Amino acid sequence: MHLKILLLLVAFLFFGCTYIPALPYKIDIQQGNVVTQEMIEKLKPGMTRSQVRFVLGTPLITDVFHNNRWDYFYYLAPRGTLSEKRTLTVIFDGDRLSHINGDFSLSPSSDNLLSATPRLGEERLPYLKEDQGENDKGSQE
Repeated sequence: MHLKILLLLVAFLFFGCTYIPALPYKIDIQQGNVVTQEMIEKLKPGMTRSQVRFVLGTPLITDVFHNNRWDYFYYLAPRGTLSEKRTLTVIFDGDRLSHINGDFSLSPSSDNLLSATPRLGEERLPYLKEDQGENDKGSQE
């Protein structure tokens, strides 16, 4: 009787030591700038670059070819799955805030300069289309 219990106990120990989870542990990955709705609501037309930087933080990308444009990206992948991906583009006219585009909702009471997220098939930044057209004209000549 004691031998059966001992063998059963040893068998359980071996089976317990061989258990390995099917999937390895994956950490939450958060990258980019966190931009909240409250931050966007603070943006007003005519704000300077330093004021925008104070509200939103340092932009992730400052485009060398379009120095009037700042891009903010946010990416969150909890445990290896894409959960949230956000973009925000801030456009300046000189040193003053002109308008912004991005993946966010605007409150109806907002008297900001903001334009909402474009619908499927719409251009996000129309001035880029004009720049491309000028390049096409130059290549046709």
